[in-house]
Amino acid sequence: MIHLGTEYLKKFITSDEISSFKEKIALAHKRLHENYDSSGDFKGWVELPNNFDKSEIDRIKAVAEKIRNNSDVFIVIGIGGSYLGARAAIEFLNSENYNLHKTPKIFFVGNAVSSCEIKEILDFCSDKDISVNVISKSGTTLEPAIAFNIFKKFIEDKYGKDKAKSRIFCTTDDNKGILKNIADIENYECFKIPDNIGGRYSVLTAVGLLPIAVSGANIDDILLGAKKAYEDFKICDTQKNTCYKYAVLRNILYSKNKLIEVLVGYEPKFRMFCEWWKQLFGESEGKNNKGIFPASMIFSTDLHSLGQFVQEGSKILFETVLISEKDNYSLKINASDKNLDDLNYIENKLSTR
Repeated sequence: MIHLGTEYLKKFITSDEISSFKEKIALAHKRLHENYDSSGDFKGWVELPNNFDKSEIDRIKAVAEKIRNNSDVFIVIGIGGSYLGARAAIEFLNSENYNLHKTPKIFFVGNAVSSCEIKEILDFCSDKDISVNVISKSGTTLEPAIAFNIFKKFIEDKYGKDKAKSRIFCTTDDNKGILKNIADIENYECFKIPDNIGGRYSVLTAVGLLPIAVSGANIDDILLGAKKAYEDFKICDTQKNTCYKYAVLRNILYSKNKLIEVLVGYEPKFRMFCEWWKQLFGESEGKNNKGIFPASMIFSTDLHSLGQFVQEGSKILFETVLISEKDNYSLKINASDKNLDDLNYIENKLSTR
């Protein structure tokens, strides 16, 4: 959950300042929810929880099960919104060490131009069964196009051109583009990226749902959660709708020269979530010489490298803290007779929060 820390902000923000945004929030709410046009201005994510394509979801689940049964490794090729949301979700639901204890191993490539990285993964896959999912709206983005070129050849050399077709899956535009054209010619199974949903908002389409389903997550539960979130956050009220409250607080702090927002998590599994968040906010707000610069830290690790600046550096940043309400595991420190490590004072108090 996102803890808004309103009590901590009282010295910086008054209730009158928050109230002054009432009309602006009402206007923003109207623009999002009224006169909604599912074919226009990339707002398809707003109503997506009410408009999931059931046949597409069923096909995603069937393909994910096929991949889980016939593959040791699943290669996801994409950059930006074509991989960040899926990777964030997989690591958030498991850990950043997902590949240490789960099969199929999931590797995300095509998000950099690195021959070393690709060669390392190719070598790992040499004696393993693999499947590939290439994700690109157009197919022309350089990094994933290069990676797909390499892994397409690898999988065709490994299985033969005909058998390779059943192990390559494309997530792309439903009607046009280079990748769509390749998929049609080669007869690859395709999933669609909706025209009205931008890449950074696409995690609840096939872009994110196929890799997430391959990881073993129950995407039906995820979609139910999205539906609940839609109901919770469709209220035009800054007191009841924490999304609007968060937006107002950020806006006020920005007006007070707080130009950097640091998203903080206390678990390493939050790291990729933070990376996805940085794209969501950086791409959305960084326009017309405006916007809050999104940064992130993982505590307590980064307290030992950046903590000094956070506490006593330029007063141009504010922090938003992610708190996990429930952890998968907890560890406690046991007291020792001689207390040689001087840790008895935290006996039974330390957990993996």
